[in-house]
Amino acid sequence: MHKENNPGQSEEGVEVPYQQIDPNTLRRMIQEFVTRDGSDWAEVGCTLDNKVEQILQQLKNKRIKVVFDLKSQTANLVPCP
Repeated sequence: MHKENNPGQSEEGVEVPYQQIDPNTLRRMIQEFVTRDGSDWAEVGCTLDNKVEQILQQLKNKRIKVVFDLKSQTANLVPCP
């Protein structure tokens, strides 16, 4: 377990290996992550499926990881150090 520090808020999170997450759940988590800012990927010549695949590749390459926040009971994708 490690601590993530946000200004004004303390998070206690545990890394969850993405391979242990049901593939459908992981895909939905990634879809939510990439659409969070409301971007329309078609405007920049990219589909939602393309973005999901890019994030999956980043997980496989250990550029990002899945962290479960114990306080808020939510999971998020965060950059690896």
